[in-house]
Amino acid sequence: MIVQVGNVKIGGPQFTVIAGPCSIESEGQFRQTSESVKKSGAALLRGGIWKMRTSPKSFQGLGQSAFDFIKKVKNETGLGLVSEVTDIRQIEEISPFVDAFQVGARNMHNYSLLKELGHQPKPVLLKRNFSAFIDEWLKAADYVAQGGNQNVILCERGIRTFETATRNTLDLNAVVYAKKNSHFPVVVDPSHAVGISELVAPLCFAAAAAGADGLIVEVHPEPAKALSDGDQALTLEGFDKMMKQLEKVLNAFDRTLKM
Repeated sequence: MIVQVGNVKIGGPQFTVIAGPCSIESEGQFRQTSESVKKSGAALLRGGIWKMRTSPKSFQGLGQSAFDFIKKVKNETGLGLVSEVTDIRQIEEISPFVDAFQVGARNMHNYSLLKELGHQPKPVLLKRNFSAFIDEWLKAADYVAQGGNQNVILCERGIRTFETATRNTLDLNAVVYAKKNSHFPVVVDPSHAVGISELVAPLCFAAAAAGADGLIVEVHPEPAKALSDGDQALTLEGFDKMMKQLEKVLNAFDRTLKM
């Protein structure tokens, strides 16, 4: 199955990279990151307008104050935006600014949200909950599809295991299984899976080799100053280097990068 996000097709023969900051922090940060990842070969942008955070004291996103400049940056770069929706009330509000709704890991079991997203036409990127069985993940996708919206993209973002050396454990088994047992495209989020920036690139290559349809990668101009998840964000230079190496991996499997 192919899902159209803006002018980009996910699930076809080409490999799609979605890249950008965990949170949209300012107009300058979002513009700089967007222009850079586009130059490096990203086909779509990512960036949180609202963020679900473990601590209520953490940065929760800019919300409505970011709407105007998000629209400007999108127009300037020509790239579509994938952004997280955390509440049913946000769907209509951010719909004019996003090309696909992301459902974060914490909301994978939020069936009311999934049903509502099934009643609107924009694609839904559904992240696997860090404690969810693959079957639960696939059934969550069915909640969206049964509402009438077949445009679902599955996203493996790591699961919680006994291992504590990394943030989560990237489950490449799930990528291969979902590709063979569902008709939805599958992308991988190596940033949340590992939580350590220097380990992100190798997991990008592994995901491509495992047959994923694409990646969603966190990138920040100055990760040390990021308001959320800086430890797992690639620098602009690091992302560019990763993308050059990724093309070589894809070519080894007779695949190409969607630009």
